Amino acid sequence: MSYRFIGYAIVSEDGMLADAKGTIPSSMIVKADQDFFMRGLDAAAALIHGRNSAEQPTGPHRRRLIATRHVATTASIEGQPNALHWNPQGIPVEAALAALGVTGSDVAIIGGTDIFGLFLPRYAVFHLTRAANVRLPGGRPVFPGVPEQTPEQLLAESGLEPGTPTVLDAARGVTLVTWSSVMHAPRD
Repeated sequence: MSYRFIGYAIVSEDGMLADAKGTIPSSMIVKADQDFFMRGLDAAAALIHGRNSAEQPTGPHRRRLIATRHVATTASIEGQPNALHWNPQGIPVEAALAALGVTGSDVAIIGGTDIFGLFLPRYAVFHLTRAANVRLPGGRPVFPGVPEQTPEQLLAESGLEPGTPTVLDAARGVTLVTWSSVMHAPRD
């Protein structure tokens, strides 16, 4: 079983996913980024996220692992036949994905901080969108270690290389950079 872990995040200028209360401000909701994100989710065999990220419009048909410390390994979720709770300390992600019925392919990692950090050494690709005109001091960082280091520094230290920036919204200063691992080359 071979999995490609692909991260998706939009962050503020200071590397935050949300403010201190966990709220994503409207200034970081960008239609072009949302469209890109949803296309990525549609192409993924499964999603992995924490409980707060579960509020994303992921749809009941998507296979999902929802990380939690409240189960030993994995556990079914009542009313969600395509989702499992998963304890990253209790069982390897590959075993949890197999329990979910996913035997390979692309897996989208959609947050939050601890989940993004957990996969930092394993990303094949990380799509990092920046809202350059938004600052969220004291907010929730994309990775553990931010703001001491930038998200870009942490991605580079993990062996990913940046691609060419794509402007998603020039007026709002929103750009997307796809970081790729040399060890996990993108598929054609």
